Amino acid sequence: MTCPYLEYRAAGDGHAFDGERAYCTAAAEFVQPMRADVCNDRYELDHATDCEIYREHRGTTGSDAAGEGEP
Repeated sequence: MTCPYLEYRAAGDGHAFDGERAYCTAAAEFVQPMRADVCNDRYELDHATDCEIYREHRGTTGSDAAGEGEP
């Protein structure tokens, strides 16, 4: 699944870009292209267990996200 927090923007921080850049809405910052590739399922990422930004935004830890932590 594609990350629900990843967007592509042609401008940001008062600057226009030549092309769209990856922006993580959970982290509220632009991310490196390689990070965006990972977020876009090219490596079968499970956001709920593999992405620390996603887990932090949802208020879960690694063990909680995997269903192994206490509620």
